[in-house]
Amino acid sequence: MSPEPPKEDRRPKGMAAFTAVWIGQLVSVLGSAMTQFALMIWVWQETGQATAMVLMGFFTFVPMVIMMPIAGALVDRWNKKLAMMLSDLAAGLGTVAILLLYNAGALEIWHLYAVGIFVGLFGSFQWPAYSSAITLMVEKKNYARASGLVGMVESVATIFGPPMAAFLLVMIGVRGILTIDILTFCFAIGVLLLVRIPSPPPAKDLRAGLGGLFRDAGYGFRYIYKRKPLFGLQMTFFMFNLISTFGMVVMNPMILARTGSDEIILASVQSVLAVGGLIGGLTLAVWGGPRKKVYGLLGGMILISLIFGIGFGIGRTTIAWMIFGFAAMLILPTLNGSSQAIWQSKVPADRQGRVFSARMVIAQGAGAVAMIIVGPLADFYFEPGMMLGGHLAETFGWLVGTGPGAGMGLMILLSSMVSAVVGAISLNVPWIRNVERIIPDADPKNRLAEYAKRLARARRKGRLTHNECKSLYKNYKIKLGLNVPNN
Repeated sequence: MSPEPPKEDRRPKGMAAFTAVWIGQLVSVLGSAMTQFALMIWVWQETGQATAMVLMGFFTFVPMVIMMPIAGALVDRWNKKLAMMLSDLAAGLGTVAILLLYNAGALEIWHLYAVGIFVGLFGSFQWPAYSSAITLMVEKKNYARASGLVGMVESVATIFGPPMAAFLLVMIGVRGILTIDILTFCFAIGVLLLVRIPSPPPAKDLRAGLGGLFRDAGYGFRYIYKRKPLFGLQMTFFMFNLISTFGMVVMNPMILARTGSDEIILASVQSVLAVGGLIGGLTLAVWGGPRKKVYGLLGGMILISLIFGIGFGIGRTTIAWMIFGFAAMLILPTLNGSSQAIWQSKVPADRQGRVFSARMVIAQGAGAVAMIIVGPLADFYFEPGMMLGGHLAETFGWLVGTGPGAGMGLMILLSSMVSAVVGAISLNVPWIRNVERIIPDADPKNRLAEYAKRLARARRKGRLTHNECKSLYKNYKIKLGLNVPNN
């Protein structure tokens, strides 16, 4: 009796799997956005200081950045879906801990910092695993579109999260919002269990043992450093994030300070900004981004910095924050999507965990350190300095006004202008501007497709004949190992 054929795996895969995972992450991030807003209001009511609010992000972000290289090396060894589930589970457990403390009437601000450290350590797996999974699930032509959809998750969550949280705070309080958040984590993990995410064989260069793991943790840094255009591109992000952190993280406390702690205005501004991000993400998903992605990346840096600086630095009204914030967020998905498309096409899938983790450390590490400086700088230097009669008010008062929030507005303006300069300088460095041409695609099939486009352009311009193009194409295909000539 012949054995039964293996049953076909009917789980969603490819774009269907990506869409399912995207929906699961959307629901989860929406729950997290509501919790973040509710806890942010709770912390502001307890302290009234920007420092306490900034430290909430600091104690989550810094452990994630520190752990990222190890997480990247593990992601290249592990099943991508398992790594994502581990990150979601840890975040859910963190929310459970906060809920239990809140129910007991024992929740203190330092508890939020401790939970942030725990969530940040395991959250370090999410981004490299998710990015690698997208590379495996979708084709190169859809990388920017997929990145646009991923960027939309944060936008949708920010559109609906703050107003929903502001409404639910009155109806069911912090306790009810935390409970909803826990349910959304369960939903995200359940979706991951139902889909199929390909896992390539581990890279041959991965080393065995704990010592090998730590050596592999440094692989991504070596990979980037040896490729000058990629290194230059990443150092641009390093400088951009370092400088922009001094303005971005004080945006929420600045709005609260200027509006007399009006949480409805804060939620409304956040939602309008997120609408801009949503429309920008949808546009990118349909459009696919500029043909030369580096222009979308560096040009986006310049435009966003200028718009944000004017709107939140000089602007002092809700309408100004909404209009300029909407415009800045409209461009942000193109910036992030263009960057992600470049890296996904240039780095082999079996090395992306380590390389993408190194990217995160380089791009965000300095910003994480800056976060601990920003709060005290705002509370004890810029804010007092921009009060009526303060030492900064005479020089900058005509530009950003005086009184509560003016000091943080000045921080936003100064950091934004310098961030724009960083993008402009990099755009004028040839080996950064031409990164897509200098660094070959990791996938031989993608390299062959790009070569075919170049040959087609040369033929249209009369530089090559049809037979010359055909011969060059065949030889390049052999060189890439995609076929062997007949004897």
